[in-house]
Amino acid sequence: MHTLLPTTIVGSLPKPSWLAQPEVLWSPWALEGDALIEGKRDALRIAVQEQTRRGIDIVSDGEQTRQHFVTTFIEHLSGVDFDRRETVRIRDRYDASVPTVVGEVRRERPVFVDDARFLREITDRPVKWALPGPMTMVDTLYDAHYKSREKLAWEFATILNEEARALEDAGVDVIQFDEPSFNVFFDEVKDWGVAALERAAEGLRAQTAVHICYGYGITANNEWKASLGSQWRQYEESFPLLQRSSIDIVSLECQHSHVPMELIELVRGKKVMLGAIDVASEVVETPEEVADTLRRALAFVDADKLIPSTNCGMAPFPRAVAAEKLSALSAGAGIVRDELA
Repeated sequence: MHTLLPTTIVGSLPKPSWLAQPEVLWSPWALEGDALIEGKRDALRIAVQEQTRRGIDIVSDGEQTRQHFVTTFIEHLSGVDFDRRETVRIRDRYDASVPTVVGEVRRERPVFVDDARFLREITDRPVKWALPGPMTMVDTLYDAHYKSREKLAWEFATILNEEARALEDAGVDVIQFDEPSFNVFFDEVKDWGVAALERAAEGLRAQTAVHICYGYGITANNEWKASLGSQWRQYEESFPLLQRSSIDIVSLECQHSHVPMELIELVRGKKVMLGAIDVASEVVETPEEVADTLRRALAFVDADKLIPSTNCGMAPFPRAVAAEKLSALSAGAGIVRDELA
């Protein structure tokens, strides 16, 4: 990652229609058995090829091998019953039917390691892999065993660390933990959230990132964002804690959001993965719009620590829209890169 302003995506890309229903979040797989395994690998190849062709410097799997950014990981753990469902409030925003923790949670085998190794084999660019963060995992389950969000989070942190170390051994350069819950549960973030995140990243040689966003452009998230007022200052709660943490990269969204740009100053010294592509609108940004967002950010983060990215995942978009947004991100970063040179 010696390129100035290296570009990357934060989460998902649209899946091909033969793998899952297009433009639908978390849609069921259209294949099964060996055909599904082969289909996921083919989709991963396409995702890498598209990122490379569009000028993305740090490539990822685009979540082609995952149905859901949290539960696909949890499906591979023991101690969780997916047939025993309970309705819980997700991030104090919407109700969802979720699986139940019925015993000690354990990682019996690697979850994403084979897919990550395959990703490493098909590109010579730096690769990034995303895992759910401990607090967000806790918030996506009903706990009938530990009866403590903090206890369960520490168990998940240990499990995530096992997986992250295996991903590192498979050649992953950046390991990203997704923690949208950090924008909601401020007391828990202070009490144990950041500490659990650090436990998940403990001992890693790979670069570590935490992604804290305002979510996909779904109705529940849009309604919540509409209630936040003219300035979204949630990052003010977590950024000072993360600035003092062992996490290398802090990922946030900026494009077309109401996040005051000056909040980036709160993580001065860290690398910043800056969302310069809106994932709540299909309107494709111009390269100059992306460049303007990056220029404004450079008042608060050194150029050698700025990583232009998307706000969040792009799974609900038509594939052509997502591809054009990747091109805009790359071109906008190129404009600013030339100016700095």
